[in-house]
Amino acid sequence: MRKTLLISEVFPPLHGGSGRWFWEIYSRYPKGAVEVLTDKSSGAQETDSSFPHPVHRIAMSAQPWGIASLAGLRFYFRTWRKLDSLVRDHEIAQVHCGRVIPEGLPAMINKFRRGTPYTCYVHGEDVEIARTSREITILTRWVFRHAEKVVANSENTRDILRKWWKIDEDRLIVMTPGVDTERFVPVTDGKSPLWPKHRVVLTVGRLQRRKGQDMMIRALPRIRKSIPDVLYCIVGGGEDESHLKELAQTNGVTEHVEFSGELTDEQMLACYQGCDLFALPNRRVKNDDEGFGMVLLEAQSCGKPVLAGDSGGTRETLDPDRTGVIVDCTAPEPLAQAVINLLQNTDRLAQMGTAGRSRMEQGFAWQELARKAQEKLA
Repeated sequence: MRKTLLISEVFPPLHGGSGRWFWEIYSRYPKGAVEVLTDKSSGAQETDSSFPHPVHRIAMSAQPWGIASLAGLRFYFRTWRKLDSLVRDHEIAQVHCGRVIPEGLPAMINKFRRGTPYTCYVHGEDVEIARTSREITILTRWVFRHAEKVVANSENTRDILRKWWKIDEDRLIVMTPGVDTERFVPVTDGKSPLWPKHRVVLTVGRLQRRKGQDMMIRALPRIRKSIPDVLYCIVGGGEDESHLKELAQTNGVTEHVEFSGELTDEQMLACYQGCDLFALPNRRVKNDDEGFGMVLLEAQSCGKPVLAGDSGGTRETLDPDRTGVIVDCTAPEPLAQAVINLLQNTDRLAQMGTAGRSRMEQGFAWQELARKAQEKLA
């Protein structure tokens, strides 16, 4: 196995599906096979001490992704120097990049200097957003051109890479994220006591338009007519928080929306276990789309039925009509009707939850996905 340097801005303790994906995969690599280069983060010392490989941290966040500015050039030069020194000092044989941009550009420069091959992970929304900028599009094409392999997180992302970026099929690998089926487990003694007086719809994720929290809030007035005790719990933080709170007030459902903010892993697990239905009502907003949706896996692993939008790669996380449903979430009406239909049929909810748990155990457990990753990226 070639010794690997993973470079990714997103990595625990920073919340994010891609960071959790990298942690779970690379923590299962053999000792001495991995070094990690990531962003400085509060609380990182404790997190890094529990990771089985060395973690190196530099400032990587809130930087321009382009090279047309002095700040951007400084960022890439500083990041490349650190990456280059790690490659030299730790005898790195390959670099794995958490994204094409910005992580892939220093890896490409390093390849020119030392010949070290690199692989780029692609999450769907990252390359879609890249197409909105001429400069980032050019940089992305440069990085793709010289990459040894390109990892798509879903079949949907692979289609994007083939259609828009013309990536050769022999360099493309599809590897989906997974779930810790030993940690994300159903409650064994009945319903969780977290919300004893409500039927709860839960969404976990960054507060941004493509996640669809706003559409669920718009759907709540109609849902309440059939499900008076419904509560919509939103876990996560982000730029849309004030807008969502205003929207809840405007629609007269403030008392039926709970904003929980960022939670610890234990608190988030309790939310999964305590909800009646997990929903990620995602939709495409301009070029911004949901590439996969790890939270849908975590909910199913906890034995919960799931609802996802008919957009991006979320369809691949569930078995439609068996472990959950796919819904057009571009308007509140079909979303409201789908939630009502599910919450009014407790037997169907239970059957979906059981089927979802079984599916996660069979196809999405981290241990097996890590083994496949080591084979494909060796």
